[in-house]
Amino acid sequence: MTAQHRTLSVPRTAHLHQLGTLSSATQHVWVVCHGYGQLAKYFIRHFKGLEDEQTVLLAPEALSRFYLEGFSGRVGATWMTKEERLLEIDDYVEYLNLVWQLIQKEAPNARLTLLGFSQGAVTVCRWLAFSAVPCEKLILWAGAFPEDIEYTGLSTTLAHTSVYMVYGLQDPFITKERLHNQLEILRSQGIQPILIPFEGKHELNKDILAQLKANTI
Repeated sequence: MTAQHRTLSVPRTAHLHQLGTLSSATQHVWVVCHGYGQLAKYFIRHFKGLEDEQTVLLAPEALSRFYLEGFSGRVGATWMTKEERLLEIDDYVEYLNLVWQLIQKEAPNARLTLLGFSQGAVTVCRWLAFSAVPCEKLILWAGAFPEDIEYTGLSTTLAHTSVYMVYGLQDPFITKERLHNQLEILRSQGIQPILIPFEGKHELNKDILAQLKANTI
């Protein structure tokens, strides 16, 4: 007899790390999603100093953790793997929807900026494609739109969104060919991203983060 595959939806604890205080005075909320193998409590340190009386940053942590090497030591998190990937996508979309509900409740006047780093870039793109969250800025850092994304509704969602693609010129994961192919697809969908290259590898850059916050790019 072939074994049956069944699923159960279970409650679990998700983790958010926050810089600043959400309130009715908050005008800008950044939701920043980390890359593969990172943890939110360390990732959010890169954004220290961007918070102020009107700006709050939230770093949700991916739901699946694992040891980076062997059976002990440093721990990282991942948004999804190839195993039951569609269910994992459903789970993190629902999770990020709850983050958005929290923002709407505690900072009802805030405008949203989404930043995804590496695997986090794919994550925020899928979230937007499935949930149509109103977003003032979408910053894809060292990452891109996933190849299998559905643009039908996403193009409408991003019609009034500033889309940025930030990448290090020495990033081994961002090749000229991949960047060219991505841009061709996006432009065919009416999405015109602003490209921001910098001298660096697969990493964040404080100066560019500050410029993005100040709208000087």
